[in-house]
Amino acid sequence: MSNMQIDAYMACDADYADARIVMFGAPYDGTTSFRPGTRFGPPQIRRESFGLETYSPYLKTDLTDMRICDLGDLELCFGDSEAVLGAVAGRTAAILADGKLPFMTGGEHLVTLGAVRAAVAAYPMLHIVHFDAHADLRDDYLGVKLSHACVLRRCHELTGDGRIHQFGIRSGDRSEFIFADRHTDMHALSLGGLEETLTALKGLPVYLTVDLDVLDPSVFPGTGTPEPGGVNFDELRRAVTAVCEKADVVACDVTELSPHYDESGASTAVACKIIREMLLALGAKRR
Repeated sequence: MSNMQIDAYMACDADYADARIVMFGAPYDGTTSFRPGTRFGPPQIRRESFGLETYSPYLKTDLTDMRICDLGDLELCFGDSEAVLGAVAGRTAAILADGKLPFMTGGEHLVTLGAVRAAVAAYPMLHIVHFDAHADLRDDYLGVKLSHACVLRRCHELTGDGRIHQFGIRSGDRSEFIFADRHTDMHALSLGGLEETLTALKGLPVYLTVDLDVLDPSVFPGTGTPEPGGVNFDELRRAVTAVCEKADVVACDVTELSPHYDESGASTAVACKIIREMLLALGAKRR
């Protein structure tokens, strides 16, 4: 008989008091602009994680050697985005105040704003490393400023110029790319320039946000806004591992899995494995 604890990501069942990294889910898709469904991402990631091994042959480390706690999903109000962001910010702030690293799974990308609000309050010199297909720099989407299409624009209002570093971007309104030229450090169309960015960020607090649609839809079709021309799995694995190993990551998230758009389950497996590699790289630094 199986003894798997399926209410936690695999092997992430340490007591909160002992944990160095604390996971939680933000199952929200109230501002999704195309195909909804990311609210189902966090619980599906948790369930499907047991299809993977806890050991990574890439990093030669094992989740069973780490102290990671999964608190499960927040209960979120779907009628009020600001209330959702407040709940995310509150959970993130509490974890940071206890000297632990918050690791959030989404949910749509807007939930990142709540976590960044808490991280900026704790680390005023915060930088953001952002992997995504989309710039997410619109000032508003159909008149709404709290949208997953605007999340990095709202984050910029917290950090100011030159502290958002964007990679893999291949889609956006013309005005977003003009804004990026003036205000963010955008590396469009590829992950090129990451090593140089990590060198420049040495010693500075970093928030890492990974929108999984940075991956090509041939690798990751299970998302609400698929965008052809993305990176492959190994490119993203190497990139997120590099950030987790070399940067002073104080909080992070992985967002935008909509599992029901890929009935094969392959997209969820990709999400689970990216998360595993991030957890192991972060955990190795915090042991």
